[in-house]
Order: sequence, then C-alpha cells, then structure tokens
Amino acid sequence: MLLPHRQGASLAFRLYMLVVVVLDFTTQMAAVAISWQMYRLTGSAFDLGLIGLIQFAPVLLLTFIVGYAADRWNRKGIVGCALAAQAVLFAWLATASGLGWVSQMTLFGAVVVLGVSGAFLDAAMPALLSSLVAPEQLSQQMAKVTSISQMAVMVGPAVGGVLYALGANVVYGTAAVGCCIAALLMLAISAHKQQPTDDEPISLRSVLAGLTFIRSRPVVLGAISLDLFAVLFGGVTALLPIYANTILHIGATGLGVLWAAPAIGATLMSIALTWRPIRQRVGPMLFFSVLIFGCATIVFAASKSLALSIAALIILGASDVISMVIRSTLVMTQTPDSMRGRVNAVNQVFIGTSNQIGAFESGLTASWFGAIPAAVLGGLATIAVVLLWSRLFPTLFRADEFSEEGLVG
Repeated sequence: MLLPHRQGASLAFRLYMLVVVVLDFTTQMAAVAISWQMYRLTGSAFDLGLIGLIQFAPVLLLTFIVGYAADRWNRKGIVGCALAAQAVLFAWLATASGLGWVSQMTLFGAVVVLGVSGAFLDAAMPALLSSLVAPEQLSQQMAKVTSISQMAVMVGPAVGGVLYALGANVVYGTAAVGCCIAALLMLAISAHKQQPTDDEPISLRSVLAGLTFIRSRPVVLGAISLDLFAVLFGGVTALLPIYANTILHIGATGLGVLWAAPAIGATLMSIALTWRPIRQRVGPMLFFSVLIFGCATIVFAASKSLALSIAALIILGASDVISMVIRSTLVMTQTPDSMRGRVNAVNQVFIGTSNQIGAFESGLTASWFGAIPAAVLGGLATIAVVLLWSRLFPTLFRADEFSEEGLVG
C-alpha cells in the first residue's frame, strides 16, 4: 500500500516543480519586457522604480485576505485561477504591443494585475507544497524547489531579452502560453493528503493570526526583517536597465544577461545547499551572507566592466539565496500547516517590501543622485543594517541550529 502512495506523491511533486519552473520562467521573462518597454517609452529611472511600488501595493493591501483564503479554500484552485488571470493579461499585452497601443498607463495597469495575482500565488503555492510531500521530506524538497526555481529565474530573463529583439508582443505571447501550461499542470496535481484548514470562524483575530504568530517568535522576526531591510537598501535590480543602456552599453540582450546573473549565483548555491544543507552556525551564516550581499552590491555599483559586473551579480545572488533558505526554513519548520497560508502571506509582505519598495527606493535615489551613487549608498546601508541587527537580535546572531534548542542556545 505504501508504494502507490509514494509514487502518487512523487508525481504530484514533479508536477508542482514543473508549475514552479514555468511560472518563474514566464514571470521573469515578462518582467524584462515590461521594464525595458517602460524605459524605452519614458526614459525615466523614477518610472522603473514605480513599477516595483505599484506591483507591491496589492500584496500589501491583500495580505490578510490572501493568507486567510489560502488556509480556508482549496490552494490548488487558488493557484489555477491566478495563473489563468496572468495568461489573460499577457495575451492582452501581446495584442496591445503588436497594435502599438501600449502606453505608460497600460504597463502600470498590467503591473497591478500581476501584483494581485501574485499575492494569491505567494500565499498558496508554498502552503500547497505541504500537502504534496511527507513532513520529514519537506525541508529537502523545498531545497529542490528553490534550486529549480532559480534555474528558471536564470534562463527567463535571458530568453526575454532575446525574444524582445523580435518584439514585445512575442515575449508577452510566450508568457501567455506558459501561464496556460502552468494552469493545466496545476489541474493535474493530486495531493496525497487533505489540506488542513482552520475551522475558526472568520474574525479579525483569525485573519491577523499570521502576523501574531511571527511577532511571538523574535528569532523568526529578526531573520525576515534582516532580509527586508538589507534588500530594501541594497537591491539594484530596478537599475539594471540604466546600467545596460547608459553605463555598460549592452542593450536589451545584455539586460537579460545582467538580470540572469544573480540567478546563476543563486542556482549554483541552491545546488550546493541541496548536497550540503545548512545545519549549524545558522545565525552567523545568515549575517555573513547578508554582509557579502552588501559588499557585492557596492562592487557592482562602481564597476564599468561587464565581466566584473556579472561576477558581482553572481556573488550577490549566491549570498542572497543563503539568506532566503535560512529564512524559509525557519518559517517552514515552526509554522503549523493550518496557518501556513497566513504566515506565508505576511512573509511575502516582508519579501515584497524588500524587493518592490526597494526597487522604488533605488529608482528614486537614482533620479536624485544618479545610478552609481544610489547603488553604492544602498550597499553601504545594507552593511549598516547587518551591524545593527547583530545588536538588536543577539539570539539570532548566536543561533547554531534550526531546532528550538539551537535557536535559543
């Protein structure tokens, strides 16, 4: 009786990974097209940063709604509906681009839709994984998902840059097909155990339970807030079109290469962590990885060499994935399955704040001081955050293992 069960679970997990690959590939590919198309339309660093802010707004506004939905409703259905919405959006963008209808407001509107659908995906997708694998395999399978996701993130921007040379409509059309495929794959997934649900009646307390849970665990709060503020100040992704166009002079195809470079580092590090997972010196490793992230940001900011810039971005991506794995493992191992939707939703606010608000901050400071000074200041601010957080969260800084004993010892 165990063999069919394991085969079914294995098939479901493989299908899940395929959905992750296709989703991340199409999202990153479309992101290159949206940012490059916006910059070609307006030539504004501020507008590039505004893309991040607008995409993050729905994540922030819908945090507690999407988290509660992921714990009360069928997570597979939520993911399928969100993927279908993205497919329709990309089909519309392909049509509008082909007919020359795309404007600044068209792209901003598309980003809003991506933000709304992404909010539901971010809450439901990680929580769905727990219904597909046995609890003792969760950590190992999460490492596999991270690795395959980073590979998709690595390839997607490069393909997006190449396809953009054929027209933005080609990129969006490919993304629409990809989302349709991902939605069909999601329908084929069969969970090997029933999704646990929170039977507590809807109330302000039940909706805010994820936030309350994170606040009750200072080590988890310290880990995700360290990542939040480090990437908030140190993120340079929003400035890559400027570097590609006016500093490195490498065009849209080169932009795809720059965008893929952090994913190359993240992929290599994810593979390394799959073979040799982090088990000891969790706290020091977390702080050191964020410190390296800040240093790599400064190197990239000051570089005018394509080779050095790519190398700095690879190191940046490798260090970032260490922080991400440690944070994700802490959240995953300490959260009951019936609350994972709400906790993931709150965690995504922290991640979205660092990525999307960070993109806005980068665009704003670049419009004030220029791209290079803004990126250097961001890297220095990241290093300052590491030093400050080591004082504010000493237990996290000294943590040796992911277990309760290791976290407090």
